[in-house]
Amino acid sequence: MGNLIKVLTRDIDNNAGNFFLDFENAQPSEAERELWDQLCVVLKDARGILDDLRSYNGAGEVIREAIQHPSDEGLQEKSWGAVVPLVGKLKKFYEFSMRLETALHDLLRSLTSTRYTPTQHLEREQALAKQFAEILDFTLRFDELKMTNPAIQNDFSYYRRTLNRMRIKNVPAEGENEVNNELANRMSLFYAEATPMLKTLSDATLKFVSENKNLPLENTTDCLSTMASVCRVMLETPEYRSRFASEETASFCLRVMVGVIILYDYVNPAGAFVKSSKIDMKGCIKVLKDQPPNSVEGLLNALRYTTKHLNDETTSKQIKTMLQ
Repeated sequence: MGNLIKVLTRDIDNNAGNFFLDFENAQPSEAERELWDQLCVVLKDARGILDDLRSYNGAGEVIREAIQHPSDEGLQEKSWGAVVPLVGKLKKFYEFSMRLETALHDLLRSLTSTRYTPTQHLEREQALAKQFAEILDFTLRFDELKMTNPAIQNDFSYYRRTLNRMRIKNVPAEGENEVNNELANRMSLFYAEATPMLKTLSDATLKFVSENKNLPLENTTDCLSTMASVCRVMLETPEYRSRFASEETASFCLRVMVGVIILYDYVNPAGAFVKSSKIDMKGCIKVLKDQPPNSVEGLLNALRYTTKHLNDETTSKQIKTMLQ
């Protein structure tokens, strides 16, 4: 963003103060440094995961040839040779989702502790707040790429079918040691999700809340609603938005806003769409609708199809209409 951006947060907590949240240049304090360093490694690997996913072209052509000519051993070997390394990539993506769950737990443990209010946490621990935002940004990017690449599930399904046939015939299978049956089952469930990384983070947030019963639920939900409000205000206020160094910063804020809304909707028993929600859903949806349609359709679909409470009776007709 270049400059620090001032965000009004009078409606968020009792501090009624203003604070600066810099998604671009925030640097860790000494208190944040240890966790920040750990998360830097995870986020660096996340960029590599996205690069691998973008370049994932699948083995569709050789698979089709092998299926059409089942008695051609050469084609069967060729298709198997093409699929095995791809499944190695899919295993890598799945294993990274587990690292992301651990990283999220570590972040939530810091950002929801009782020593500060949610706004104070974001104000004092901006480097960690930025890393939380980067995890959400990665999650939405990964899922958008996965949803538009049917080769992923097709390749994995073919791999499992072929592996089962090879076992029946007692044929040794290269790659089986890498993805055993138990792991293959878990990977299959992961990739069956429309938005697997978002599902991972949603489940991880629920797990964090259930495992930390001594921590008030509001500490977690207020952390999420505060992040949503900060992103919304930066996006809808021309004075703040004009300071973005690039339009990509706005896209980043949009993804983060949608990500925390979805997590909030899973963790808050009443969801994000009820009148008592601490997230201004109408304002957030309006911000999304004010963007060029092609740039936010995936984010609107994430709200439509991956939230838990949108279709509840407690959701106003106006919000449902806005998301139609």
